[in-house]
Amino acid sequence: MDFADRIRELSNRIPQQLPHIRTEEATKNALVMPFISALGYNVFDPFEVTPELDADVGVKKGEKVDYAVLKDGKPIMLFECKPCNCNLDECHASQLFRYFSVTDARIGVLTNGIVYRFFSDLEAPNKMDARAFLEVDLRAIDDLQLAELKKFSRSAFELGSILANASDLKYTREIKRILAQEMNQPSEEFVRFFTAQVYPGRVTQRLREQFAEITKKALQQFISEKVSDRLKSALAQEQESAQPEPAVETSVVADAGGPETTEAEMQAFYIVRAILAQSIDPERVIMRDQKSYCSVLLDDSNRKPICRLWFNAAQKYVGVFDVEKNETRVPVANPVEIYRLSGQLREAVARYEGKGGGAAVEAGGS
Repeated sequence: MDFADRIRELSNRIPQQLPHIRTEEATKNALVMPFISALGYNVFDPFEVTPELDADVGVKKGEKVDYAVLKDGKPIMLFECKPCNCNLDECHASQLFRYFSVTDARIGVLTNGIVYRFFSDLEAPNKMDARAFLEVDLRAIDDLQLAELKKFSRSAFELGSILANASDLKYTREIKRILAQEMNQPSEEFVRFFTAQVYPGRVTQRLREQFAEITKKALQQFISEKVSDRLKSALAQEQESAQPEPAVETSVVADAGGPETTEAEMQAFYIVRAILAQSIDPERVIMRDQKSYCSVLLDDSNRKPICRLWFNAAQKYVGVFDVEKNETRVPVANPVEIYRLSGQLREAVARYEGKGGGAAVEAGGS
């Protein structure tokens, strides 16, 4: 099993494990130690991984690092662990900050067993930065994050290379965060910049408010169009390379004599697959085309509806399901807007993975 397979296996186990993990110690045993093992370090060899490493700070004695990964007898990574139900935005990294300054380690990791935040001292020597340069959520890990994570593995660890790339990662992450904020709520400076490019007149308060909405809408449309273009290109390439197969073997199952699956429905289906591919095998996501809607199911099971695509009218809707499998229809202008529902789609699959489904919901034939 290679590195990527080990990490994905951990990711796939999380939904089943979480309901049974209630303490920090359980988080360490069930989630953090397997993660360190997946990086290639022997958690049972004290020359590679030391739990409860002493890290006394000044007169404050008894300070201990949850885990220290060692190389040539010296710590290279420190792990500070929090319970899996802890939001890392609310769990301060003050302990890790103190440990970092009194050890030789240049990498500090704050984790709740699901999200891993990697810190270093890029801004001031021997002083851990306030912001992480890399964050990995095992429930939604992608190929780019896997490639970065592999650099911390036992076979690939090279501190100089990691730190050389860490600065780019940190500031790229921060710029992406700022862009996300600007897309949701454009700042006055951001709006002013674009307004000056397109409007030559005097900008009143009323115009400023108008351009704030215009800027927000333009950004969202720009991103949607770019994603749509990429999807169309990928679909075209897939259709060119696809070989004809018997209908019973295809991933999209249509009713006999029913309507043909439209391009918009296919785009939406592939978007749902792309969203869920970070946590499960996308081949498990199946679409059935009905007369009035398309059902997207996990494992082709009526008991595991992921969503419904109501795309046959001018106003399109995506039906999402709650814990009781009650459907709520969310209006969408185009398939790309399904990305806004990523969390609800992943939650639906996580429920089925953790609880094995539930009562049947009619979603077409059985």
